[in-house]
Amino acid sequence: MPEQATIQGRTVRRAPHQYTVVWYESSSAKRKAVETEDFYLIPLRKVGFIEYDGDVYNMEVEEEHDYLASFFAVSNCQNWLTSQALRDDAAGTAPRVVSADRLVSMARECGARMVGSSYNEPLITAEWAVEVFGKARGAGLKTAFISNGNATPQVLDYLRPWTDCYKIDLKTMSDRGYRQLGGVVGNILETVRMVHERGFWEEVVTLVIPGFNDSEEELRRAAEFIASVSPDIPWHVTAFHQDYRMTENANTTAEQLVRACEIGRASGLKFIYAGNLPGRVGRWENTYCPACGELLVERYGYQIRKMRVGADGLCPACATKIPGVWA
Repeated sequence: MPEQATIQGRTVRRAPHQYTVVWYESSSAKRKAVETEDFYLIPLRKVGFIEYDGDVYNMEVEEEHDYLASFFAVSNCQNWLTSQALRDDAAGTAPRVVSADRLVSMARECGARMVGSSYNEPLITAEWAVEVFGKARGAGLKTAFISNGNATPQVLDYLRPWTDCYKIDLKTMSDRGYRQLGGVVGNILETVRMVHERGFWEEVVTLVIPGFNDSEEELRRAAEFIASVSPDIPWHVTAFHQDYRMTENANTTAEQLVRACEIGRASGLKFIYAGNLPGRVGRWENTYCPACGELLVERYGYQIRKMRVGADGLCPACATKIPGVWA
């Protein structure tokens, strides 16, 4: 049997065993599928979990297609209580059915200025985000997309008219490391470029994990790459804590985060932040004017203690335009 085959114009590796599913019009299996003009929509009966150490592949075909395997089921998820609510009973967070109109109303009732699409991976529900964002924009709210960065040009073009801000997780600069998490580093780096080119306000986050992605060389490569796209892109280096299925690595220290911030500054980035360790990283929680050094935003964790930038986005001391989305 040949090792490769061509399916819908794509060359793929042929597995040692091939299976064919045949549907008869009168069969019960056929009746469970929903047939449209272009697609068969097939319900998933069960999602299984297996221990696996190796590469993960998605098969694509030409023209329009879709599949639900675009998210990374990463073992080091720091937000798994939310992101895994539909997949892991231990998460203990019950999902709620809510309309786009109700979400926007809830945001306004809370006094929010922005709504965001996040956990799990929002790229697999981009249509839902656009529906919510359209209504949010109409209510005067800003919008944000919080993503793993595994995007295509088409979905970014689809999101752009409705999305102000786009945050990307850059988990590692190592392709091997990314494959361990279920992704490909080249795809993420290309998304960072594409998001900036399309005019989103972009921020990048790297969870610094001791023994996984915290070497000086790797942190410098990440910072230099971001700076090559734009030195105005904020880089958030955040502290890892043992959680979910990654408990063998040590927790990140404040000293390690400060070192990462200093690497970012030396690489040409103007806005670097240390996260998850409030009150322990000094100046790296705050925003300073890159021109005159004036303190612009003072933070403690998620709390803003001082806000000295208005809607015009200007430094109050020297009138330098501070890049960002200001309200």
